[in-house]
Amino acid sequence: MSNVLPFRRRPAITTLARCEVVAVAGDLLTLLEQLEDVSARASATGRPPLEVERTVQHLLDAVSAVERALDCIGEGEQVAPA
Repeated sequence: MSNVLPFRRRPAITTLARCEVVAVAGDLLTLLEQLEDVSARASATGRPPLEVERTVQHLLDAVSAVERALDCIGEGEQVAPA
């Protein structure tokens, strides 16, 4: 009987998955900045007030959705490494 245990190789998928998470988070941060910029520009379009209000509200809803997505990705950091 041997007390030597062979090391198991970690699958490359884990590394790729982590890289993808970082890439997606970066893309979401970029998208968040763009949505905030578009919201500011949309508010200054000179369109009828109700139209501007609805447009900006929809864009702010999109900002909230992107922030929730970032929160979901951020929660992955609390998971123990594989």
